Amino acid sequence: MSDSQTLFSHLVELRSRLLKALLAVLLVFISLAYFAQDLYHLLATPLLEVMPTGAQMIATDVASPFFAPFKLTMVLSFFVAIPVVLYQAWGFIAPGLYRNEKRLIAPLLVCSTLLFYGGIAFAYYVVFPLAFAFFTSVAPEGVTISTDINSYLDFVLKLFFAFGMSFQIPVAIILMCWTGVTTPKALREKRPYVIVGVFVIGMLLTPPDVISQTLLAVPMWLLFELGVLAGSLYYRPEQETEHQDPP
Repeated sequence: MSDSQTLFSHLVELRSRLLKALLAVLLVFISLAYFAQDLYHLLATPLLEVMPTGAQMIATDVASPFFAPFKLTMVLSFFVAIPVVLYQAWGFIAPGLYRNEKRLIAPLLVCSTLLFYGGIAFAYYVVFPLAFAFFTSVAPEGVTISTDINSYLDFVLKLFFAFGMSFQIPVAIILMCWTGVTTPKALREKRPYVIVGVFVIGMLLTPPDVISQTLLAVPMWLLFELGVLAGSLYYRPEQETEHQDPP
């Protein structure tokens, strides 16, 4: 088979797998569309529970009551369909991997998915109640809290992505140790810089309050330690010598 035929066959397979991934997202969306309003209410519950008596969320745009739940349902459909999307990605790249690479990548895809879901759950059940309680408690006297539903959705989706991606730290460290980019020993030596770095990242990715910044930075640091521990199983001993500074 010529190179052009091989490339064409790969493109056809890529197209097929992309269509299957999109179909999975579409099917989930169709299944959830009827519950769009309920899903938005569930998402807004952490804020509604801490808002002052009589306060409520508002819609400043005419179409917001429809589009905000619709947008949430689309994003949630992708989240739910992530296992199928990753399975299609795995099916495309697996034939080009060696046996030892397959043994590593397959479990990492599963762990990556679970960690992403874990980050979202941590944000919803831990960060949101504390952060929203803080925000509503510091409102100046005479200010009525009436959060716009679009602004709220953008805010929580940003936090979902921030926590979901930050929980991928162990996977990233394992890959770096396995490929020889770094070693567990080198990472341990950089621990002080990592601690400062995660707090800087927490400051950049979260709202400007100490609570949410800390609640992102501390798990990132703990996940770094977990990644270093797990990465110790995936590096070659000679990599320690390769990464040592010359005398």
